[in-house]
Amino acid sequence: MIRRADYAPPAFLIDSVALEFDLAPERTAVRNTMRVRRNPDAAAAPALALMGEQLEFVRASIDGRVHADVRVNENELTIDNIPDSFELTIESLCNPAANTTLSGLYVSSGNFFTQCEAEGFRRITYFLDRPDVMATYTVTLRADKSAYPVLLSNGNLVEQGDLPDGRHFAKWEDPFKKPSYLFALVAGKLVVLEERITAGSGKEKLLQVWVEPQDLDKTRHAMDSLIHSIRWDERRFGLELDLDRFMIVAVSDFNMGAMENKGLNIFNTKYVLANPETATDTDFSNIEAVVGHEYFHNWTGNRVTCRDWFQLSLKEGLTVFRDQEFSADMAAGDTPGAASDAARATKRIEDVRVLRQMQFAEDAGPMAHPVRPESYVEINNFYTMTVYEKGSEVVRMYQTLFGRDGFRRGMDLYFQRHDGQAVTCDDFRHAMADANGRDLAQFERWYSQAGTPRVGVRTSYDAAAKRYTMTLTQGYGEASEAARATQQGPLLIPVSVGLIGAKGADLPLRLDGEKEPQGTTRVLELTGREQSFTFVDVAEEPLPSLLRNFSAPVIVEYDYTNPQLAFLLANDSDPFNRWEAGQRLATRELLALAGRAAKGEALSLDDEVVAAFARVLDDETLSPAFRELALMLPSESYLAEQMSVSDPAAVHAARVFVSGRLAAGLRQKWLAAYEANRTPGGYRPTPEDAGKRGLKNLALAYLSQFDDPADAVRLARAQYDSADNMTDRSAALSALLMAGASAKGDATAADAALEDFYRRFENEPLVIDKWFALQATQRGGPNRNVIDIVRRLMQHPAFTLKNPNRARSLIFSFCSGNPAQFHAADGSGYAFWAQQVIALDALNPQVAARLARGLELWRRFTPDLREKMHEALTDVASKVKSRDVREIVEKALA
Repeated sequence: MIRRADYAPPAFLIDSVALEFDLAPERTAVRNTMRVRRNPDAAAAPALALMGEQLEFVRASIDGRVHADVRVNENELTIDNIPDSFELTIESLCNPAANTTLSGLYVSSGNFFTQCEAEGFRRITYFLDRPDVMATYTVTLRADKSAYPVLLSNGNLVEQGDLPDGRHFAKWEDPFKKPSYLFALVAGKLVVLEERITAGSGKEKLLQVWVEPQDLDKTRHAMDSLIHSIRWDERRFGLELDLDRFMIVAVSDFNMGAMENKGLNIFNTKYVLANPETATDTDFSNIEAVVGHEYFHNWTGNRVTCRDWFQLSLKEGLTVFRDQEFSADMAAGDTPGAASDAARATKRIEDVRVLRQMQFAEDAGPMAHPVRPESYVEINNFYTMTVYEKGSEVVRMYQTLFGRDGFRRGMDLYFQRHDGQAVTCDDFRHAMADANGRDLAQFERWYSQAGTPRVGVRTSYDAAAKRYTMTLTQGYGEASEAARATQQGPLLIPVSVGLIGAKGADLPLRLDGEKEPQGTTRVLELTGREQSFTFVDVAEEPLPSLLRNFSAPVIVEYDYTNPQLAFLLANDSDPFNRWEAGQRLATRELLALAGRAAKGEALSLDDEVVAAFARVLDDETLSPAFRELALMLPSESYLAEQMSVSDPAAVHAARVFVSGRLAAGLRQKWLAAYEANRTPGGYRPTPEDAGKRGLKNLALAYLSQFDDPADAVRLARAQYDSADNMTDRSAALSALLMAGASAKGDATAADAALEDFYRRFENEPLVIDKWFALQATQRGGPNRNVIDIVRRLMQHPAFTLKNPNRARSLIFSFCSGNPAQFHAADGSGYAFWAQQVIALDALNPQVAARLARGLELWRRFTPDLREKMHEALTDVASKVKSRDVREIVEKALA
């Protein structure tokens, strides 16, 4: 167990690193020459201890002479009898071809790649592999020229040339100090799309996107996204690209989405490659966001980095916030107005949906931890939704409290103080506080307390005095034991509110003691366990609009009636709360139906729910993208988490019933929406066109859930056959699979389309990932057992467990994305899960640990399911060897 409280500065510092690689798949030689000195700010140490894993030590030299006082074990190299300042050279060997963990130096498709975050550099060479040891790097790569014509590393290319025996070399220098986790090298047969731009300072910059030759035609969108990211960071934060060259490289074998190595970002192909035939609207959007995210790390993560891994959200939470703001601004365009505001709000809703479905669940389970964890066994397990998504919400609260200008002042002061340093979350908080003249000591609890806060709301209206009082309380409700252990006191919670009159208009807001009204949305700062806020001159009893724009990552508890929720859905000026009202209405009805389904009672749907959906569907003043989100039912996983005892079968029955009822009751409206939202002409991945396609394909999905889905099958077949883009083609295939599972459905059309889809795209790995995922997440039926289909697909020639994308597309999609089938009453899903966790643990512990989290909430399920989950967890605990998976299952079982 590693604890934040035990942090101590490194006993030694490394000022410069010169790395020389002789690259060979099974035996790569690494010569590492470092300038080392004792740290005057740390306790003295008698020896230098360097981390190293899966390395073969050759020799060590100090100041040019072989040094014999060296001890080597499995995870460390210790050097005794050393001076205070010296040049240390270590020679070692590694085997990249055998490295299935994809951490350190490894081989993919015959090319060399690295992944060093968090602790992969120690698999490349012996080193002080911790983020607070920052050095400048010079890297020389040597390799066979015909096999590896491209040799890349961080920084600027300073020399290259040919060597004897058909080999060549390239020498790179990175002028900026960086921690070892930001090191990268790439070598192989790659081609490049490049473009030169002029930065705001007038300096020319070379931008490159490197891919395998067959993928060059799929790089334009990534390049455009990079250019947009650079321009946005200059405009919004005054931050300019600091290198002469910036490179993106795509690799198909990658544990993460991408990595922000200084100047040489290595990406999963999923977040680089796109053209209309192979990528969906979601893919185009995700590429823009991830390219932006990794580029923004150049400042928030690279120029200013983490002191230790407990501060991970310092870079990740902040950079997620930045990429969310970037994506929202890109969707909104340059012209302010209602359409721009709607596009920005749609992005906000999408981000909150992810947070509430995934991070809130994490907060409720045994892996609950603060944004800044206090301890860990394996740091890879803490690349979590809490660190990233809740961390971004914590950063967003600074902007909510201080506004855009105040947030920018805080960012400017942060860089002024800490450029080139490894710092902490507290350093960021202090910069925000000092730049805005505020005491944010209480705000620190957002970093140190786990769990999802609950804000209770009580209201009262004095008609005679025209005073409306809102009383807010805060607490954590029935938080998990892991969360309760961290809680210290009340938080500073910004609660953004509005008041809506009987005619649906916002009322002006004047708090008691103020001279004039100040707008129609106000941010109330809740700092105590209970606080009251009184608005004056309120001419009529209003309906409160609470937590506008989701101003804090909390759960609001206010007992709206169904008619009030329908009113908010129709009238709230805050788009997020308009969407939220519809989700609350649907969730309330679905949970009630699930309760009846669990008892075997007959199901019926309140006509007001159908009418509320109809009003949204008919309201053409709302953007198609917003209507799509508002008309989506809450997911089965989210609904199950809202139950005191999760019953996936009951939730599935309720959701299928409601979907069918909405499909039947609004059939003509769905058909009309389908026709009205076609996008004639060539494919464009614009927010406007993507919104129309989204609403059209949602209509098709509802139609496919009608008892007699003949219309849906007809439309889906025609759409599949005529589609000129992957969004429409994959949506049509999904609809055919859904229609095949309905009461009067026939899977013949779906099976034919699946066969055709594979034949069309068998040479496009990312598209075949979609083919696997669609089958793993299909609804299935009495004669279509999805787990049997998944098991058969694991034997397919295109499937391999070694590729993380392929494993995620089939195994993760089934276990995480198909709760009704995964949680089968016979426990077959859990047995399958255990088999795959154990198999992956032997290949790639990081990926295995992600899958292992699928059962961490096992105690919340029905007794029969709970017992079978416990058996599966116990089986995994007895067989896995990695600390990655052991930490997960031991916490789940504790």
